[in-house]
Amino acid sequence: MAHSRPAQYNGPTGTRSPETGRDMPAKTDILDELRHRKSPHGTIMAVSMMKDEAPFLLEWVAHHLAVGFTDILVYTNDCSDGTVEMLQRLEDLGLAFHRPNEIPQGIKPQPSAIKHAQVEPLVQQADWVMVFDADEFLSINHPSGTLDGMIGDAVARGANGIIITWRIFGSGGVVEWSRDPVTEQYLYAAPPLWNKGWGVKTLFKFDPEYWKLGIHRPSIKNKHLEDGFPETVQWLNGSGLPMEDYFKFRGWRSIRRTLGYDWAQMNHYAVKSVDSYAVRKFRGNVNNKADKYNADYWALQDRNEVEDRNILRHAPRRAQIMAALLRDEVLARLHHGALERIEARLRAYKQTDAYQQLKDSLIAASKVPITQVEAKPPQARDPAKIANLMSKVEKKAAARPRTERRNPPVEGWGDEDGSAYVAGKIDCSAEIELEWASNHEIALPADPRVFTPEALATVLAGRFDRRNARNIKGFLEGCSRVLELGTGIGFIPIKVRRDLPDLTLMAQDNRRDLIRLGKQVAQRNGLDDTARLRFSDGPLVFEDDAPGQASGLAACLRDFRPDGLRLATPRDVPPQVLAAADLSTVRRVVIPFDTAQSLDAMRAAYGPVLATHGFAETPERDGSGSLQYDRP
Repeated sequence: MAHSRPAQYNGPTGTRSPETGRDMPAKTDILDELRHRKSPHGTIMAVSMMKDEAPFLLEWVAHHLAVGFTDILVYTNDCSDGTVEMLQRLEDLGLAFHRPNEIPQGIKPQPSAIKHAQVEPLVQQADWVMVFDADEFLSINHPSGTLDGMIGDAVARGANGIIITWRIFGSGGVVEWSRDPVTEQYLYAAPPLWNKGWGVKTLFKFDPEYWKLGIHRPSIKNKHLEDGFPETVQWLNGSGLPMEDYFKFRGWRSIRRTLGYDWAQMNHYAVKSVDSYAVRKFRGNVNNKADKYNADYWALQDRNEVEDRNILRHAPRRAQIMAALLRDEVLARLHHGALERIEARLRAYKQTDAYQQLKDSLIAASKVPITQVEAKPPQARDPAKIANLMSKVEKKAAARPRTERRNPPVEGWGDEDGSAYVAGKIDCSAEIELEWASNHEIALPADPRVFTPEALATVLAGRFDRRNARNIKGFLEGCSRVLELGTGIGFIPIKVRRDLPDLTLMAQDNRRDLIRLGKQVAQRNGLDDTARLRFSDGPLVFEDDAPGQASGLAACLRDFRPDGLRLATPRDVPPQVLAAADLSTVRRVVIPFDTAQSLDAMRAAYGPVLATHGFAETPERDGSGSLQYDRP
């Protein structure tokens, strides 16, 4: 270690430290291990600032010791609930450091603490540093499950920093106060692609000569902007992929090209339960923002759309450390005393009309669909002002062609296959408030768990799959039984069912979760007559199928005997599979396309195959968006 922790004593509780005059603990194996903890990467320092966090402090400390921080430094201001005494005790234990946040007039507590940390010897001697808040818990998703493993992987890739994005965790519908761990109580979060929750925190290789600390990310000191130092900054995103160069100089949020959670995420528990929110209002906030904790803030932060249990991988080690901490009589007395005081205050508050009004307002705010949540817009960019602030190095980086300086969008944004649906498993088990939007007279759920952000925008605007919805009736008139492959949630079959009531349709997709949702959408629109509209999640190709075979497709064609076939997702039915299929009952094949390039590709891939089955292309209708092949 680059610095020393307080001297340790192995005598029984009650022995006093000559340095602080406070009681020292008895030795325990876990605590002794933590007192001497080391990392192959040197000192890994967590820096935070707190005000009246006593009920949650031990879990926060135990968790971050569990994930692998070697050192924890906390600044406090205006505490009255035992937070200071608990941190002092942790310092006596050799498990954390405490510093008072002496705040100059006119300065807010958070920037004041960061300014103190900048010149604090403990921080200056640290090798890696991360600054974050008391309601933020780092979750290591990296295969190693530890900071050491993740940093080691980053260093092996030539990196010296990792940009870690928030995941916004909500109340999960919890109202009552509980002593259960925060990280075990609240397991529902905003969808990963919800960009209102993309603030970041930075774990980076620190050198006080070059870096100025910040709450979200450090900044390069002006005197080193043009001396070659920026070229040495190599940061990765939360999935271990290179960050774009612009982020070396500015920005505090991830964007669709830099988002990543495969290695790490910062779980942000901004609200917790209704009762915890009430407790938070008692003590204000670390930056003294007036009326910050109102119903609008709750609606923004109480996001419970998807379950996320990643952080539970750290629970056993965290629980082990916390149990060891509570075996220290002084810490146990301070911890339980803080809980009892806040619970007594909460009991009294819950007898008042003010509490009931707060509770009612928060429960009402929880019902605001995520598509209707309002967030304070970011300050408008002023390109001229930014240009004036840019160093020569940043201007040079920004002047490079976009293809050289920009990453491709992360999965789910602008996918090459053009899918409207999020990748991976779709879990809609959580009951959340949803906005339903009319799209060509079909009500669709504006659900970010299902649709990619770009597709969600079209759903809300009533323009989902607009071109195909407009033209599909003309393509399928004259057919009696139509099979659609790769249907997604079945929007087009549902639309056709309304437009052509005598037509029988089967909507197939390999993704069971989408088919399940399609059935619900059909039922919502009063079109759940299974005699006329069937849904199937049977796969077209099974694992033991030979190349070019599709026994699932063969069964579909044999049992349903369609005279119309629509390839809603052509990649699910490649040309070689179609070539081997029995299309003896089919008289028309419809293949949608998105662009002129994809039109040419579809025609070249499927035209010759369908010709061998006796199909000929029907001249394209301008703007129809689909190829049509007919057989006499």
